[in-house]
Amino acid sequence: MGQLRLFTRDAWTFFNNVGNLDRLEESELVAGYDSRFGLKELSTYSLAGGIKSKVGTFGLGVSSFGDQFFNQQILGIGFSNTLGIVSLGVKLDWFQTQIEGFGSAHSFLISLGGVAELGPKTFLGAHFSNLNQAKFSRNSEQLLPTLIQMGISYLASDQLSLSAEIEKEVETKPIFRTGLEYKLQDWIFLRAGVGSNPSRINFGLGLRRDRFGFDYAFGENTALGVSHHLSLGYKLGK
Repeated sequence: MGQLRLFTRDAWTFFNNVGNLDRLEESELVAGYDSRFGLKELSTYSLAGGIKSKVGTFGLGVSSFGDQFFNQQILGIGFSNTLGIVSLGVKLDWFQTQIEGFGSAHSFLISLGGVAELGPKTFLGAHFSNLNQAKFSRNSEQLLPTLIQMGISYLASDQLSLSAEIEKEVETKPIFRTGLEYKLQDWIFLRAGVGSNPSRINFGLGLRRDRFGFDYAFGENTALGVSHHLSLGYKLGK
């Protein structure tokens, strides 16, 4: 769906918009692998979970990017709750960067997110990453990216949903994304989307059967090439 993030409907929303986590229908675990542009140095392994409770939904996620020469790890915890028509969430991430020959450094990031139900078919979302403007390390003056994301999602029918988002980092041009999801059958979902800066196009397929889920996405960047994304999910129940 063009790498849309604010309205993810599974436990991946822990990484994308922690405020949407409480809108999961059941507790869920997901695992994924991202292969970018045919380079193993740009691959990411991720694991996330959302655990429902009487007070809200707790989240946990871990991801690893890179290879033995340069790699980055994220370990995070979060919580989301729904108050009326608004779901809000907060997340704390431990972020580590390791470079062979230079050692490693880490920092902590705080992120906030939320989704508001403007009507039975319209949703407004926002997410703010690295609100505390953390640096790569205590000995570095370079800040980690601070991202602001806002978007809207519309359920055109029981089968079709449309979404659009804008993402802005303090020192870069804004990124626009739009995408759609079509439910071909109760267990088959087709997806497509586009993004800007740089231009990219994505297609995806989702399968849901009983408590298991499988997702595949194909993305093409006009400058760098293609990417493949695989994800497996399992619902634990309420």
